[in-house]
Amino acid sequence: MGKVLGHLEPKRIWEIFEEICHIPRPSKKEHKIAKYILDFAGKHNLESRQDKTGNIVISKQATKGKENLKTVVLQSHIDMVCEKNSDVEHNFNTDPIRPRIVDGWVKATGTTLGADDGIGIAVQLAIMESDSIEHGPVECLFTVDEETGLTGAFSLENDLLEGRILLNLDSEDEGELFIGCAGGMDTTATFIYEKNEPEPNHKPYKISITGLKGGHSGDDIHKHRGNANKILNRILWDCERMFEIRLSQIDGGNLHNAIAREAYAIFTIPPRHEKGFVELIESFINELKSEFKNNEPDLNISLDQAKDPDFVIDKKTQNNLLNAIYACPHGVFAMSPDIPGLVETSTNLASVKMTSNEIIVATSQRSSYESSKKDLANMVASVFHLANAKVKHGNGYPGWIPDINSEILKISKKAYKKLFKKDPKVLAIHAGLECGLIGEKYPGMDMISYGPTIKGAHSPDESLEIETVPKFWDLTLEILKNIPKK
Repeated sequence: MGKVLGHLEPKRIWEIFEEICHIPRPSKKEHKIAKYILDFAGKHNLESRQDKTGNIVISKQATKGKENLKTVVLQSHIDMVCEKNSDVEHNFNTDPIRPRIVDGWVKATGTTLGADDGIGIAVQLAIMESDSIEHGPVECLFTVDEETGLTGAFSLENDLLEGRILLNLDSEDEGELFIGCAGGMDTTATFIYEKNEPEPNHKPYKISITGLKGGHSGDDIHKHRGNANKILNRILWDCERMFEIRLSQIDGGNLHNAIAREAYAIFTIPPRHEKGFVELIESFINELKSEFKNNEPDLNISLDQAKDPDFVIDKKTQNNLLNAIYACPHGVFAMSPDIPGLVETSTNLASVKMTSNEIIVATSQRSSYESSKKDLANMVASVFHLANAKVKHGNGYPGWIPDINSEILKISKKAYKKLFKKDPKVLAIHAGLECGLIGEKYPGMDMISYGPTIKGAHSPDESLEIETVPKFWDLTLEILKNIPKK
């Protein structure tokens, strides 16, 4: 292991991270990485325990002279977002992630890298195995299924941890300390459709949207990136009205917390409209590329002839679906009046998927305020109710309310200033972190979140900036040295 990254510093961090890259760890399928962590604990004679949900805690005693310090919890999640480009062959259940170095960044090869939160795991394990790092009592908490529902944090048992100081190692901008995050919830709409016989002599076509950046629906929602579902639907909505298309298949996006990068639809069109249809699509392609030229320079819209479909969706459901997707809000709903540049409330039209008799539209809402989160979720729901869909809300998760008087914040700020001769930024984040849920399970938990710089999380462009990893490591060690006494 370490063949690609092992020459980087801190050497042990990169060696462990590359080992982790070789272990499949999709959300809800974390058994292989969990075994790796438990075996690691056993190899180093460390106490470990695992709750019924799969969360793991490894404990390590204090180094000599530090026995009276408060216990610190280092926390990361062990699952990763599994996204790949459509032209890449990769099975996330079996295949290793292939890291590579590009201009000062570590990237994967056509897939997500899993630095979110593999680099946090690497830091935890490096501390656990070291005999030279100064620290008081330490617990390392590894949660499961953070990316698809925060299941691990939701189900965290309230007697698993002893520590009441938590360092969440899951943020993505070096030099920034996070003391709050948005809460979130999912809203899912289901359309039940009937299968109709395709009209004879109608011509089948396929429209594909590719090349978009995608990204994290919390961190990147304000960057005006294209949503493949919305772009595709704009085309289909016009074509339904002008050319009487009949939809057979539609598919776009994948994960509730990722902005949709790719989408496609297969449909039929009456021969009398074919010429005008092709001309309109060519015009649409030029208009959309011009519209998105700055934020999505690689946007690609392709039109191809398709095979004759076995069925088309009934007209009523098709019309309801296309109207609802068009009306469904996507993007930033409100900016914070208190923290400049912070998104307060947003919604993501995440995916559109078909089964044998249903079309399922998944969306997610985030807000710093519980009331705004519910209001926006109800707004999305009302759009789909009007279109005769069945709507269901997920349980959601709470936000993490900032505490500017936090003791660990003061320690972390002082540590950063000592190491790097400048003050860190202290912020809240629009993305969801597990801190809100952990804080509910353990009232009074003093928490902070930080990490190295990761760009393009939740997309195949995910990149980890190499030079920020030593700073992430050094800051963690400096914080551990300065934890107060019990």
